[in-house]
Amino acid sequence: MKAEESMRILFVADGRSPIALNWITHFVEQGYEVHLASTFPCAPELKMASLTVVPVALSQAAGSGGGTGVVQRQSRLRRLLPVGWRTRLRQWSGPLTLPGAARRLREVTRQVQPELVHAMRIPYEGMLAALADPPAPLLISIWGNDFTLHANATSQMKRLTGQALRRADALHADCQRDIHLAQEWGYPAERPYRVLPGGGGIQLDLFSLPSDAQERQPLVINPRGFRAYVRNDAFFQAIPIVLASRPEVRFLCPSMAGEAQAKAWVQELGLGDQVELLPAQTRPQMAGLFQRSQVVVSPTTHDGTPNTLLEGMACGCFPVAGDLESIREWITPGENGLLIDPGNPQAMAEAILMALSEPRIREQAAVVNRRLVEERAEYGRVMQSAETFYQEIIYEWRALQRRGQLP
Repeated sequence: MKAEESMRILFVADGRSPIALNWITHFVEQGYEVHLASTFPCAPELKMASLTVVPVALSQAAGSGGGTGVVQRQSRLRRLLPVGWRTRLRQWSGPLTLPGAARRLREVTRQVQPELVHAMRIPYEGMLAALADPPAPLLISIWGNDFTLHANATSQMKRLTGQALRRADALHADCQRDIHLAQEWGYPAERPYRVLPGGGGIQLDLFSLPSDAQERQPLVINPRGFRAYVRNDAFFQAIPIVLASRPEVRFLCPSMAGEAQAKAWVQELGLGDQVELLPAQTRPQMAGLFQRSQVVVSPTTHDGTPNTLLEGMACGCFPVAGDLESIREWITPGENGLLIDPGNPQAMAEAILMALSEPRIREQAAVVNRRLVEERAEYGRVMQSAETFYQEIIYEWRALQRRGQLP
């Protein structure tokens, strides 16, 4: 790498997040000077220049994480509260923790002197970075539910969302819809943005089509775990409907082991051995599950472009997903997947049954989806675009400095 191409980057991110770490890893491996201000306690296995924990929104109650792909401890909050209550608690408490965290982040920026600050989510990393107001260009990533689930949750969340977008010098989103929403929330239309998959894209050597020797089984995988915007209630209610017609089908549920509600649904609905509530999986383990499965289900009410959906599509799974504007940027209903009302168990079951009963349609969709992911979401190509975007942001900031046009 040439000296003039070097960058000193400060990421403000959840250092436990596989999505964030997948992105950050690229810049570490390219030899850039990478610093991380993590909003959660973490211990990623990356050789970064520095790591500082700047907790927000009760994140100190969470267990520390391991490196990329390492199964992480459940937080105490997860064991004590249902997912909806956890989300609401963070929406109310998060803004209260930001002023103190911003003072800590200012100290970090003074020590690091970054050429670029990249906050990887609006709540609460983008809000935090905007309050800290670093003396460097601020790039904010938008995640799929930042606007549709969080921004209007409270008056404080609304105010801080707008403030973050007005302070941002550049935006990254994983779908075009969120760029339009960002501009409605106050992001100036003349400022730059880039639409790229949120985790940096899909590593196609890992998330690959199964070999001819690998025979897909009648498996349906729901990789979305327990989140406030995932209609797992409808998903579990759809399972008996599917089993009534196809009793041999099994359902795989990564990151649901230990979830009391999931175990209760399995017992109440008499699902027995047909449902596997699995712990969080490593990336290679997820790839193996996708390669064995025929259908991937993403029953969400709020989303951008889910990495797990793209991973399943790259492995040839037939996608059944919530009918959202962002998902329609990837799936044309009836051609390379099916879109349904995620709260309708009957509609979900019918879509799953159709996918299971039509091998020719599954095969055609697998070809289309693999090509889509190769063209729009291949990790190396995406990260090269991100790297170029970083350099453009820094170049423009320096040009404004020279002209004395910075506030």
